[in-house]
Amino acid sequence: MKNTTNLLLLFLLITCSAFAQDFRFGKVSKEEVSQKKCPIDSSANAAYLYKSRRSYINYTENKGFHLITEIFERIKIYDADGFDHATQIISLYKSDSRSDSESYSGLKAYTYNLVGGKLEEIKLKNDGIFEEEVSKYRDHVKITMPNISVGSVIDIKYRVESPFLSNVDDFVLQTDIPIMNLEASFKSPEYFNYKINARGYLPISPNLETGNEKITFASKAQYGNSYGAYSGTGTTSRSDVDFRTNKYSFNLKDIPALRDEPYVGNIDNYRSTVKFELSYTQFPQSTVTNYSTTWEDVVKTIYKNDSFGSELNKSGYYDDEVDQLLASATNDLEKIALIFGYVRNHMSWNGYYGKFTDNGVKRAYKERSGNVAEINLMLTSMMRYAGLESYPVLVSTRSNGIPLFPTIDGYNYVIASVKSDNGFVLLDATSKFSTPNVLPTRTLNWEGRVIRNDGTSTTVNLYPSIKAKNTVSAMVTLDEQGSINGSIRTVFSNHNALKYREKYIGAEQESFIQSKENTYGGMEIEEFKVANDLDFSKPVMETYSFTKESQAEVIGDKIYFSPLFFMRDLENPFKLEKREFPIDFGYPSGSKYMINVVIPEGYEVESIPEPVAFSLPDNLGTFKFKITEGANSSVQLMMESDINSSLIPANYYKSIKTFFQEMVDKENEKVVLKKV
Repeated sequence: MKNTTNLLLLFLLITCSAFAQDFRFGKVSKEEVSQKKCPIDSSANAAYLYKSRRSYINYTENKGFHLITEIFERIKIYDADGFDHATQIISLYKSDSRSDSESYSGLKAYTYNLVGGKLEEIKLKNDGIFEEEVSKYRDHVKITMPNISVGSVIDIKYRVESPFLSNVDDFVLQTDIPIMNLEASFKSPEYFNYKINARGYLPISPNLETGNEKITFASKAQYGNSYGAYSGTGTTSRSDVDFRTNKYSFNLKDIPALRDEPYVGNIDNYRSTVKFELSYTQFPQSTVTNYSTTWEDVVKTIYKNDSFGSELNKSGYYDDEVDQLLASATNDLEKIALIFGYVRNHMSWNGYYGKFTDNGVKRAYKERSGNVAEINLMLTSMMRYAGLESYPVLVSTRSNGIPLFPTIDGYNYVIASVKSDNGFVLLDATSKFSTPNVLPTRTLNWEGRVIRNDGTSTTVNLYPSIKAKNTVSAMVTLDEQGSINGSIRTVFSNHNALKYREKYIGAEQESFIQSKENTYGGMEIEEFKVANDLDFSKPVMETYSFTKESQAEVIGDKIYFSPLFFMRDLENPFKLEKREFPIDFGYPSGSKYMINVVIPEGYEVESIPEPVAFSLPDNLGTFKFKITEGANSSVQLMMESDINSSLIPANYYKSIKTFFQEMVDKENEKVVLKKV
């Protein structure tokens, strides 16, 4: 009897264990729907109970080799903040000509809820599926799940077919919500050699399995495209070709969420991800075709593309205009400024990224509109025509991530450069407010790759060395009720000027002023003026007068106030105990405040904060703060803060956090006035 009982218990344990791991579509349990909190993260608003991706290259005689991806996900909603995860997007890529495009099929999805103790299943219907064209290269299928409530569990599955074998979507192994169980695999025939590039902090160790498969094809068929599709007519017999396959599998559990933090840049740079990059292809009785084995291969592949190198070398369509433009130029710096200004003003960016042209530089120049490559390859060509040593620079934008390994897909943008005695002058004429060496923020992402004429390349730091400054001068009068009025002048330079122009130029001034008033909590602004907004050779200067109530505490016969008033920082942006990611400020910056405060009549200064000066290690940043009593019943503040590096390694995080906290604390210290 005892042995029978033990066997029964063992059977139940095995059955329960098998049930717990039985992630089949539509087999959702009451226990999953009843679960109140995520077992590995009680703060999670949602979690993947199961996330599966199976990608493999499949062959059919009429299409050749295609990439198939099968997705199955089970998502648990823990609270209302997790409702966003009930909306899913399938992203489908298509070529410019639309002759090749990705497609989806087999979409099925259900929402599961507990109603009266019973499991309720609600099927996704057509009215919850929305197809939209995002751009000429991308379509989205938006899925909105029905009957979502706190506690819901979602099952969703679909299949995507793609002809783009060199562009395998990243295997994302970490998301902004926890993943309890993850299974992923990628299988390819021996004809396609892929490199595996991994990033992130999870310990990832794929399992490799080799296998054997076969293709059945017509005897008269020939290899007809770059991915081995067969073509031919008049077939009389069929035969088999055996080939070897490589399958990489990932099986992970209890993956923590990756949450965004201040000054990260692009959090995806640190997300645990695996990229399968096509390195080369070799079909039977064919030579090797390299794609991205080394940086030299990458550069040559891009340069030889008709939409890059050939377009870069086109000329003759701008000669007269450039000749006239350069008639007054006396040196290379003037040539750079004149040509850059001309292209920036003559061309309009159509909003499309890309290292390759769409319609070509000549057509873009004629129509005065083009994508990134058309505008900046045109700019490079004009610089060369003017006798300058100019090269295109491949860039991965901040939203695209960092190309850590030799990769073609890792670059999605191109800018221009001119070699000078002090290094490279970097130029991007897609931005109407950019200037030489002041690139739009989207391009400030580690390093770019300069492509030389001989097909070699070198890297260049995209982060600027010139500091962006805000210099604030304010005259403030404080009354005995704690209200203030006065005037402010702020000067914005370099990237701060670029950002200001992006917001100000083209905006309605009334709306711009109202936004500033709202930012400062209902402050009233008058006599608002902006100087040098269209003169890019000078910093932008903003001036206005203001009034604002409740800027000091009046307690008895004393008044307490921070001389920064509404301009002070109220909290430290860095709150985590530790951090694994670098602190990405985008560019070095500094601010300087010179504030004169006239105190109310009948009051005198009782105490002022002590002056301080402190710095970050290795001259990464400095802070100075000093308040003095001035003549005619006033106090004067002089405060300067500087961050001297665009990117600061994570090992400095503790120092950064302390530095910012001490700044916030000092900015909020009070001047104390007493009635006389």
